[in-house]
Amino acid sequence: MTFEPFEAFSDLDDLAEKLRDADPGVRRVAVMDLADTAEPGAVALIGSALHDVVPEVRLQAAIALGEFDGRDCAQMLVVGLVDADHRVARAAADSLAELKDPAAADPIFPLIAHAAPAVRAGALRGIKELRRPDALPLALRALDDADPQVRVEALGVVGYLKVEETLPALIAASRDAHAEVRRTAVGALGFSRSAHAAEALIRALSDSDWSVREAAAEILGKGRFARAVAPLMAAFEDPEWQVQVKIMRSLGQLKAAEAVPLIGRSLEAEISNLRKEAAAALGEIAVPACRPYLEGFVDDPDPDVRKNVRWALGRIE
Repeated sequence: MTFEPFEAFSDLDDLAEKLRDADPGVRRVAVMDLADTAEPGAVALIGSALHDVVPEVRLQAAIALGEFDGRDCAQMLVVGLVDADHRVARAAADSLAELKDPAAADPIFPLIAHAAPAVRAGALRGIKELRRPDALPLALRALDDADPQVRVEALGVVGYLKVEETLPALIAASRDAHAEVRRTAVGALGFSRSAHAAEALIRALSDSDWSVREAAAEILGKGRFARAVAPLMAAFEDPEWQVQVKIMRSLGQLKAAEAVPLIGRSLEAEISNLRKEAAAALGEIAVPACRPYLEGFVDDPDPDVRKNVRWALGRIE
């Protein structure tokens, strides 16, 4: 038995007919089949399903449009973004975030001023990766939004554009009352190598929320902020092991030889992730002082720790 290609047994006209079927299950499957065709002509048909009376059909349409791109697709997704069913609206926001064509931002921009916070947040999420310079003023205004999720998504737009002039706004957001906003702002600061960015990141090492401290510790290493070595060492005994992991990783990236004794002691930690990260950090620093700490753990019970210990010893001359 042989099988014909998809188009041979179910073309767009057939699927368009199924979208008018009385059974919502048939309509929903038709939307999925339209997405599978990957045909440009399927976009308008899927978009029409965003007006279906059954939420599950609209939900499938919002998901399916994530497989396509372009301004027309964005125009249809903004319909889903304001859907009364929160599942549909969320799926539309997810699909908007998949758009890559910068022209797709045009129909999304007006929704940044929508009355509903979820719509404003979804619109900002949709334009983030499009990197449109004209989105910057809209995103900066949204940093003053009353809703924290809107502020989070606005920071995503600002962070993606990586404009040094936005640094004061990002630093201000790193002091926001909402922890997720602060954490996102800390991540967005990673593009800058300025002293002001370094100061804000170092201050965030003392944040009341561990996820903010974790983000700050990670960015300080990725940004190769040499002045961060002493503050990272001072924060080494953070009560959350996840933060300790990022601190060790950053000290390794910064080649902080003065931190070897601190890191070496973590090879005795009960949490294997801490031991594994300690070995990796010592391998990055790779000075002779690392060897005595590593040699006692070549037979660590955790295979990942053993692997990192042997790798680190191999890097020390």
